[in-house]
Amino acid sequence: MHKWTRIIRLMVLALLSLTLAGCSDQEKQATELRIGLIAPITGPLSKVGQSSVEAAELAVKEINNAGVLSTLEGAVRVVLLIEDSQDQPAMAVSAALTLINRDRVNAIVGPQVSRNAIPAARVAERAQIPLISPGSTHPDTTREKAWVFRVAFIDTFQGKVMARFAHEELNLQKVALLFDITSEYNQGLAEVFKATFEELGGEVVAFEPYTRDMPDVSEQLARISLSESQALFLPNYHNEVPDQVRQARAAGLQTQLLGTDSWAQIPTVYRRIVEGAYFSTHYTSTSTDPMTLGFIARYRQAYDRTPDDIAALTYDAFGLLVQAVQNQASIDPGSIRDGLAKNDNYQGVTGNLIYRGSGDPVKSAVVMQVRDGQFLFHSRIEPAKSAD
Repeated sequence: MHKWTRIIRLMVLALLSLTLAGCSDQEKQATELRIGLIAPITGPLSKVGQSSVEAAELAVKEINNAGVLSTLEGAVRVVLLIEDSQDQPAMAVSAALTLINRDRVNAIVGPQVSRNAIPAARVAERAQIPLISPGSTHPDTTREKAWVFRVAFIDTFQGKVMARFAHEELNLQKVALLFDITSEYNQGLAEVFKATFEELGGEVVAFEPYTRDMPDVSEQLARISLSESQALFLPNYHNEVPDQVRQARAAGLQTQLLGTDSWAQIPTVYRRIVEGAYFSTHYTSTSTDPMTLGFIARYRQAYDRTPDDIAALTYDAFGLLVQAVQNQASIDPGSIRDGLAKNDNYQGVTGNLIYRGSGDPVKSAVVMQVRDGQFLFHSRIEPAKSAD
């Protein structure tokens, strides 16, 4: 009898031990803020992916080291889970599904570009997991979605900014456009620019589409060269622009070049190709804002290079999530979503972000000029100045 009593006691202790271990694991899980990052680590936009990953890892390290994030249940530790979109919409969807279904994330940061962010956002919306895209500017990313947000300004704002800048600042009357018709980002910007420039009294003398799988745009440029345009607007991705400008110069086009926020990713070795160009973007590393300067210094110390706009936007995305968790005192996805939606003024490294009942922030744009192969600050455009 004594033998069986001892065995039963050991079994009870073993079961109790397992139960306590299970409780401990659950408690640990409850104090983890699991954030998924979707970035193009491989593929043609790997530079974008590198900036996103570096900024995300820096943000997470700083948050955890500070130890200031907590909920009603206690201290919170941020766990970063990274998935590669390969700059392919299907892979972006797969990455979102993996983070949601396998990794059980509380929130997602990314994708960065619109052609990947739009389909991934649909997945997050259906799953009711908050998603913040650092760099997607196409309106469809957040349109009619309650769980999707962005850090970047939208294309309707950016397109108007550059159209007004071309017409009012540069006094241009005739402009040509070359854009990728298969990409929501490129086509959307082209259409907004065209409509705004014409409303202002300017003339779009050439509106030339191309497709990503056909990098030779000599036929389009030949037609543009006959159009008597004063400028060429290229709302295309940074990995395509240098070659397009080379082809344009070879075709005899020496007109003013205009671009968009993707140009901020053009590598230093290619910047002299777009000498003299103006483009809109989200932030400048020459800012005098103390918060921005602090971020730049910490990023340089960590990675020995200056953060680009994607790095700054990604860093702000993590800041927004942290603020939402702090304000709601909860890591529940629904609470995080509510915290993001209620955000009426976030002081970020890319400027002040104000959300007024949508996932799109009200924020300023920066116009940069390329001089001596460097991106130099030209002017800041506030939202009110680009309004209709």
